[in-house]
Amino acid sequence: MSTTLKNANLSESAQVDSGSVQLFTRSQKIYVQGSRPDIRVPMREISLDVTPTGFSGTNSGGEINAPVCVYDTSGPYTDPNVIIDVRKGLDDVRSAWIESRADTERLPGLTSNFGQQRLADAELTRLRFAHVRNPRRAKAGANVSQMHYARQGIITAEMEYVAIRENMKLQEARAAGLLTQQHPGQSFGASIPKE
Repeated sequence: MSTTLKNANLSESAQVDSGSVQLFTRSQKIYVQGSRPDIRVPMREISLDVTPTGFSGTNSGGEINAPVCVYDTSGPYTDPNVIIDVRKGLDDVRSAWIESRADTERLPGLTSNFGQQRLADAELTRLRFAHVRNPRRAKAGANVSQMHYARQGIITAEMEYVAIRENMKLQEARAAGLLTQQHPGQSFGASIPKE
């Protein structure tokens, strides 16, 4: 066991690795908003080099390439407007979505045998973070799976988030000026859909 863990609580000594919050060069994080203000899907707009149009040695300028937008999996770590504190954990993005459906309830604490055993183990105290959310469960008789909602014809915020992430909202985002034209690329004879 390391000296750091013996001498300090993890929650006091924990810090984010500087490489995790380093911004990516020649790109910026943007968000595509859904039907609610709290549905914000992170995308990364990547700037491309100018494509030379002349032969080497001539000063003929070049063709400006539009940036390419891709889904950003880095979470809040690469958002320059977010302060990262690993002791507090990530923001609870889904709680408002879940609460709005009114089919779950928060438990007063950990209820599983495993969770209670870990909580009672004093040796683990130094590894615990202060901010831990209580778990949720479905209300009696409720089914809270995304599959159940889909079969009922309900489009949840989670489904909308995934649809936006998978570019189902591309046209609307382009119309709003959030995304510029994608780089056409080279299909090499394959049939690649625009949307």
